[in-house]
Amino acid sequence: MTNKNYSIAVITCWYGKYPWYINYFLHSCSFNSTIDFFIITDNLNSLPNKPENVKIIYKSISEIKTNASQKLGFNVNIDYPYKLCDFKPAYGFLFPEIIEGYDFWAQSDLYVIFGDIRHFLSYDFLSSYDFISMRHDYTTGCFALYRNNDKMNTFFMKSKDYRQVFSEARHFCFDECNFAWDELTTGKSIFEVKTEITSFTHLVKAAQITKEIRAHFDFIIIEGNTGDVIFEDGKVIYKNELEGLLFHLFWIKKTYSPKIHPKKIPNYYSIGPTRITH
Repeated sequence: MTNKNYSIAVITCWYGKYPWYINYFLHSCSFNSTIDFFIITDNLNSLPNKPENVKIIYKSISEIKTNASQKLGFNVNIDYPYKLCDFKPAYGFLFPEIIEGYDFWAQSDLYVIFGDIRHFLSYDFLSSYDFISMRHDYTTGCFALYRNNDKMNTFFMKSKDYRQVFSEARHFCFDECNFAWDELTTGKSIFEVKTEITSFTHLVKAAQITKEIRAHFDFIIIEGNTGDVIFEDGKVIYKNELEGLLFHLFWIKKTYSPKIHPKKIPNYYSIGPTRITH
């Protein structure tokens, strides 16, 4: 074992007003001080609770669209913020100035509460992989890790459909599995499911089989309307026994929106199936 750490840059794109859960995200980042988090945004409002390891980068969507079109050599379509999800596997290619000098980079969403990331992504563990998903069945858009090299930064180009995905207005769920979640959660392989496009899950799962890249798929996050989750001093714990790398707020944010946005987040709180309680 070694105490050395690989450097990690985490990239999130957010456009418009910051959501109610932004301070939970920032608070959880503060416990992961050896990792740098970058928020690309057009929101000029300051974040008073932002820790030093969270960096704000101002870019308009039109800037990203123009830059991406120039880099890729064809006109891309990013007419609304959610379309950026399709581009997540290309963040390393599109934003080289952000990830320069880092050993790994990750895509992320704001609607996550991080636990102890280094507990899961140790030096020895990272040494063994080129891509790490947070689930066993598909590549996770909410957080996934890429080794910072030319192969992984351009791996999305292996999809025969990436030009179509990037140039059409509609969202394809390219970063994950082209909307095949339900079939995959029943235990089917991505190769048994009929999809419109070759998604990033197709690419990575196939490359794992051929050993073209070293990929890791395991369920190391907590998500869904589970209840029985606590955040305590930088750790996310389920039923007082299982620790997760993060809690995914995807479902809670659909039904819960506190009237008063919490500003000071305590070091201990509980995450129920429909709300967060301090």
